[in-house]
Amino acid sequence: MIDFHTHIISNIDDGARNIEETYNLIKEAKNAGFEGIVLSPHYIEKYYETDVLEKNILVKAISENLKNNGIDINLYIASEIYFSEIIMNLLEEGKASTINNSCYVLFEMPLNVKPLNLYDIIYTLQENKLIPVLAHPERYSFIQKDPQMVYDLVEKGLLMQANYGSFLGMYGKKAKKIVQKLIESDLIHFLGTDVHRQNTIYKYIPKALEILREIVEEDKLEKLTTINPKLALNNKKINIDEPLKVKLSFKERIKMFF
Repeated sequence: MIDFHTHIISNIDDGARNIEETYNLIKEAKNAGFEGIVLSPHYIEKYYETDVLEKNILVKAISENLKNNGIDINLYIASEIYFSEIIMNLLEEGKASTINNSCYVLFEMPLNVKPLNLYDIIYTLQENKLIPVLAHPERYSFIQKDPQMVYDLVEKGLLMQANYGSFLGMYGKKAKKIVQKLIESDLIHFLGTDVHRQNTIYKYIPKALEILREIVEEDKLEKLTTINPKLALNNKKINIDEPLKVKLSFKERIKMFF
């Protein structure tokens, strides 16, 4: 399995607070069954601005230490880029990075406000031969109220990364309900822990996988955890399953608004 979204590099965002925590998180990931980790610290202008060169230096040092200590796990560099009008500029200037220097780019949106220029920026990325990957769609309040938006985005060429913790209710009942609906509708393409602290999500991965196996077939789960991430990391095309429109009952829709 590949953990497709993490905050493990220390002292560059709100994730790991020191190098000891970084190594402990990596050990936790390996014990949970992950063979690779996408290191995707936040890139938020004026808050978290570690550029690609500095990240490369940090990850090289971490990788060498792991090798010297006999810990066999693959690390890949990315950014979780906060949505803005200049995402393309950040990538071109080497401030933020795509996923493992591929055409796939991970981004996040404000949790409670849908960006007005969302589709314009998506089109700009796609014009530059990039494939946007939206982090944890199930967590956005405006998507919880209108999950049909995810179907529309996937139809426009976006891919979606859900958090393992959402299936466990770690982000609330609404996120749990929506992520189940999204995955049932073939609207999720990657899974990640979005881990920030040790002794949190990794110990619950077996439980999350158990829940997922009740929702999707084993071959689908392998695509989400391993096949699709490896294709993205190797800059290969991902052939997605035909998405379905998300169906919420009247009662479910009412609950999403309150």
